[in-house]
Amino acid sequence: MNKQLILWVACTAIFFEALDIAVLNMVLPVLQNQFHQDSATVQWLQTVYVLFYGGFLITGGRLADTRGRKNIFLLGSFLFLAASAAAGFANGFEWLMACRALQGQAAALAVPAALSIVTNTFPDPEERSRALSTFSAFAAVGSGSGLALGGIIATYWGWQWTFFINVPVILAVLVLAWRCIGKDAPAAARSASGSGFRGILLTVVILLLSYCIHTLAQLPEHYLLTIGSVVIMLACLYLFSKRERRSTNPLIDVQLFSDRSTIAGNSCTLLLGGIFIGYLFLLSVFLQQNLHLSAAKAGMLLFPFSFFSTLVTRFIVPVLFARLKPVKTAITGMCLMLTGCLLLGVAMFIPYPLAAVLLSLLCVTGSGMSIVYPGVTVLSLQHIPAHKQGIAAGVSTTAYFMGAGLGLSFISLLLQLFSTGEQQSNLLPALVLPVVCAVVSVGLLRREAAVVNRQSSVVSDRSEY
Repeated sequence: MNKQLILWVACTAIFFEALDIAVLNMVLPVLQNQFHQDSATVQWLQTVYVLFYGGFLITGGRLADTRGRKNIFLLGSFLFLAASAAAGFANGFEWLMACRALQGQAAALAVPAALSIVTNTFPDPEERSRALSTFSAFAAVGSGSGLALGGIIATYWGWQWTFFINVPVILAVLVLAWRCIGKDAPAAARSASGSGFRGILLTVVILLLSYCIHTLAQLPEHYLLTIGSVVIMLACLYLFSKRERRSTNPLIDVQLFSDRSTIAGNSCTLLLGGIFIGYLFLLSVFLQQNLHLSAAKAGMLLFPFSFFSTLVTRFIVPVLFARLKPVKTAITGMCLMLTGCLLLGVAMFIPYPLAAVLLSLLCVTGSGMSIVYPGVTVLSLQHIPAHKQGIAAGVSTTAYFMGAGLGLSFISLLLQLFSTGEQQSNLLPALVLPVVCAVVSVGLLRREAAVVNRQSSVVSDRSEY
């Protein structure tokens, strides 16, 4: 079993599935003209992806634990490939929406399984931390590269290639995964029966919660639909909780979240979703509306930072993990994220903002995200037993997308509330949200670092005696 090849397969899959979330940001105006839709309607191409991705993540993690990591990874990757190909050939908006939903569901199957494959391929704690940092960094680089590649591909190749580009790479991933990843014997497979209905209930709860989050900014217009969704969600949540308490094989083991590091890691992952996705949204608006850059020019501006983030992932992140350990690595990355958000705010005030924008990009997409995401991921998973890594990965990724959904919804709401007709001033109140989330995250991580330092001191003192 070639461990490095397996890691490469998992990292390539997560890179393209993360890329697909951000790649459409620069392509939405093109799709709006292509299908003759208004901006609110075309935005649902992003929303439906995130809804199905977030809605099925925990179920996907559970399936990876109970039905086999390799089987679920292959299934999710195949569905992602098929949905990408179908989306590229879409000749109607409804068909493209359906393909995006299938892409989201496929990614929700593949990502927790891929993360579980990585953690089980590298059982040694030190090797596992390095592998998880590499895997998470690829996810961060994929998310950060989406804006750059989306604008370039849509301008020079056509919007269809934002989907077709996935096909040959995921096909290669499928072939290599089939040949290289060994068969696994899921520990809970024999006792997984009876969890299907609970899985459906949980998926409905998360889907409706995601929907309510994403339509928060339009609450006055759709309040009856939102209230109905909340009522159904609470009813499903009650049934799920009731069945979980009675089950001898719960779908979500609450003991997974009794560990302090896991709670801190997932909390910061939730906040990170709001910081990064909110930043990318405000950045794309600022570049196109305030600096009047076309999608291609914006992509060209962003591309060097995507390349730089790859170098950070390859050369800097491993050194930080070796010297600082996960929690201090996460603090370093989060401080860079905070600095980048503040620099974007500075760019909104000065007459020649390009230098501040470039420094902001260097801090966030060029380095910060590639450092902080591996840190909080390792923090979330480092104390989870191997046979529960799938469900834990699903919870961690769900936290990220819940944070992203909440962040985008509140940013949209703030943009509406502070709309004055001057675009630069409109963005500043919305930028407060990622800044506050970054400050809170730094505080949580510093507190976790203090606890780790105290524990290390106690262990050191005992060893002396």
